[in-house]
Amino acid sequence: MKGGNLSRLWGRKYSLTLVTLMFTTIFLWSREKNPLLTTSLSDEDRFVMPAPDFLAEDSDDSSSSSNRKEHSLEHYSPSHVVEGTRNGKKRPDFDTARINITTFNSGKGGNLCNYAKGRWVADIRRPLYSGFGCKQWLSDMWACRLTQRTDFSYEGYRWQPKNCAMPEFERSEFLKRMQDKTIALVGDSLARQQFQSLMCMVTGGEERPEVQSVGWKFGLVKPPGAIRPDGWAYRFPRTNTTILYYWSASLCGIEPISTDPATDFAMHLDRPPAFLRQFLHQFDVLVLNTGHHWNRGKLKANRWVMHVNGEPIQDRKLAEIGNAKNFTVYSIVRWVDSQMTRHTKLKAFFRTISPRHFVNGDWNTGGSCDNTTPLARGAEVMQEESSDAIVEAAVKGTKVKILDITAISQLRDEGHISRYSIRPFNGIHDCLHWCLPGIPDTWNEILCAQL
Repeated sequence: MKGGNLSRLWGRKYSLTLVTLMFTTIFLWSREKNPLLTTSLSDEDRFVMPAPDFLAEDSDDSSSSSNRKEHSLEHYSPSHVVEGTRNGKKRPDFDTARINITTFNSGKGGNLCNYAKGRWVADIRRPLYSGFGCKQWLSDMWACRLTQRTDFSYEGYRWQPKNCAMPEFERSEFLKRMQDKTIALVGDSLARQQFQSLMCMVTGGEERPEVQSVGWKFGLVKPPGAIRPDGWAYRFPRTNTTILYYWSASLCGIEPISTDPATDFAMHLDRPPAFLRQFLHQFDVLVLNTGHHWNRGKLKANRWVMHVNGEPIQDRKLAEIGNAKNFTVYSIVRWVDSQMTRHTKLKAFFRTISPRHFVNGDWNTGGSCDNTTPLARGAEVMQEESSDAIVEAAVKGTKVKILDITAISQLRDEGHISRYSIRPFNGIHDCLHWCLPGIPDTWNEILCAQL
């Protein structure tokens, strides 16, 4: 009897050992096959960022990747790194399934969704708000329904990603998701358009007298003699949701060189804007962008003098506009990434550049964008990579995600302000900014889907 019990006991132990071994084997095999299971690893163990290779032979935008060294000029000398290194040892190339930040699991059947890949489709439910309304948030110069324009077919399309259904934007649901949160858009006038679009989407373009202006909490007040403040911030009291915009066209730290009112300004390519240093800890969602102010005319008009390491740039190659812009994109991305370890609630995005559509000249040389036929350039984007190679490379391997809107917006040249305005036509076309409602609404839909 005792012998029988002993045999059964050893049998149970043997069976348990086999089951344990089998599950351990399956887990290790799944972990190897599915890199997403490695997300429990620390950032330090998951990747090493390779060194950059973005100093171009000319001012064209070209890029590779970034590293985590402190900002200094010698760290930005040209180099080509195929593999990451740590402690002198080579590590394999990045696993794109882990770090391709435009790719997400749809949650159904394991299919992947690249929100930047898909097609424009007609939708009678568009636009999401009235172009005649939203006067509380929308600038007249961008409200094309208030201009002489008569064709508004550009409003009737939505973006459909290829491999999954993008969630429909629902304003009350969005505010619930963003309860007790602050959303900050920081960048140039295209970021301001995205901000106004989001305000119109969240309110449905309706008057909302209960929404509070709280710009003063972020120092966003109009200085004496200024046309406007450096930004705006509004709080929705029911959900305690704040949406703000701050103007920082270059994403650099800007400060006067002297106390002389006519002084030039140091444009620190390796320092974030003071606004971000001061208020980043209050943000839950951050969307950055830069690009269209990187030209000699803008720098001269603003009296900006490019600096690195606290000194005017001496390196002529780095002083080229394209290289300086690329340097800054890598710099701000690396800084934000370094802060996200401390600010664990923060979700940060870098929006890719919004395309211009001037033909037969530029804005000041007779360039125009007269097309009013939707999707005359095609309806699909099938490429896997971003059309903004600099931003794509800069965020690679960081916790900053890409908000990839360049290629999908390239197809929508009919959606620009063009020759239309609330004032008599002065001969200058605006083929940079967009009519609202319009294309920036889609940028926000993709942003909300990625959130």
